[in-house]
Amino acid sequence: MNYLLISALLAFVVTASFSNSGRAAVSEETAIFGGGCFWCMEPPFEQMDGVTEVVVGYTGGSEEDAHYKKVSSGRTDHFEAVRVKYNPDIITYDELVETFWHQINPTDDGGQFADRGRHYQTAIFYSTEAQRLAAQESKKKLEQSKIFDKPIVTAILPAQPFYRAEEYHQDYYKKNVLHYSAYKTGSGREAFINQVWGKADKKGNHVYSKPSENELKKSLTPLQYDVTQNEGTEPPFKNEYWDNKEAGIYVDIVSGEPLFSSVDKFKSGTGWPSFTRPLEEDNIVEHRDRSLFMVRTEVRSAHADSHLGHVFEDGPPPTNLRYCINSAALKFIPVDQLEAEGYGDYLEIFN
Repeated sequence: MNYLLISALLAFVVTASFSNSGRAAVSEETAIFGGGCFWCMEPPFEQMDGVTEVVVGYTGGSEEDAHYKKVSSGRTDHFEAVRVKYNPDIITYDELVETFWHQINPTDDGGQFADRGRHYQTAIFYSTEAQRLAAQESKKKLEQSKIFDKPIVTAILPAQPFYRAEEYHQDYYKKNVLHYSAYKTGSGREAFINQVWGKADKKGNHVYSKPSENELKKSLTPLQYDVTQNEGTEPPFKNEYWDNKEAGIYVDIVSGEPLFSSVDKFKSGTGWPSFTRPLEEDNIVEHRDRSLFMVRTEVRSAHADSHLGHVFEDGPPPTNLRYCINSAALKFIPVDQLEAEGYGDYLEIFN
């Protein structure tokens, strides 16, 4: 009897261990990025919640092995790269790709900053079809953002064998703090990031973009999805912000890009939030709308391409415009939460 009991317990432990290891494998995925010198690509990913491991190495080449002397001399066609393992329940692949863009100059086809050669070129290496599509969509959004005047040349390539770099390259920024800092500054990377991405991020510390379709369906209510994605219209007088008198700003419910301010909000009597002007004109796009047997001017957000509402020429001075906007397309940020939400630069308009 004891023997049977022990056997049963052992079988349970083995089965549970196999099941748990299976679940652990499923909860970890891999992303690979080539962003020039891999010393500079490791820290940004290691600082992200949900990232479990970052390793620097070589990939994308046809040779069956790679090491620093061979790759750095240009005798192989490998890229310097980082392999990022992450928990998709905590952080998304889209967020990793967004972080990748913020570390590089994606318009440079000859290397990165002071480092020249194929092994310093940029690339996103996809392991699945979902990663390929996400990378292509992210690249397209970056092109549409007009942050860069030149074409985006970062390649999107199928993942190939990844060769771990020599141990002295791993966590170089921790082992050689002074040399790493001097290198990042001297190479021109740090100044570029501060100039380009600092400018792009100055409002809300974020480059605004549209999440994937799956993420939208998870994060938006049915009404928010219908309004922003299907050009729907919510009922007048029965929506969240039509009569909101609190001071603050209104941002896109999809991307967070700043759109309107309570300073420019007025009571139009229509039952929808109405504004005389946008808070950020660059975040607003207007299109001719010929639906419902009439001609109107549709208003959409520039980065997320969300349908917001329409603009009419019957508003009060000084613009004589009425931006009639769906509450379901907006998120309101009160003045006392602007700093915490990353919109502190807008506090000045309320002083």
